[in-house]
Amino acid sequence: MDNFFIEATKYTPEISFNVETNILEIKGETYPENTAEFYSPVFDWLEKYLNQLGDQKVTVNMEIIYFNSSSSKVLMDLFDRFEDSVRDGKDIEINWIYDKEDESALEYGEEFQEDLEVLKLNLLEKAE
Repeated sequence: MDNFFIEATKYTPEISFNVETNILEIKGETYPENTAEFYSPVFDWLEKYLNQLGDQKVTVNMEIIYFNSSSSKVLMDLFDRFEDSVRDGKDIEINWIYDKEDESALEYGEEFQEDLEVLKLNLLEKAE
């Protein structure tokens, strides 16, 4: 399976999914004009990846600086998909990385964390 990469733009995050290291990263701002269209290939790739995944540990690093309400829904859908995979026996962990100066980023991470039942979401302050 090939790695997946989308370069960041003013309105969309960098998305880098590496199948060799099992590290999935989403960094930047996410407020695309058409959220469903932008994230559709991401979910398509992720579905194939999770279906072929064995017992390897997957780390998802998310460093979202800003997101709009439609992107918030997509992020929750993403977390739900990961949570379903954890229920199916996959080893997946989310790192929600936030800047210590950005209280709202921490609060959003806490809100997502509260909505999850079995998926581990770590709140990590960004290293200086």
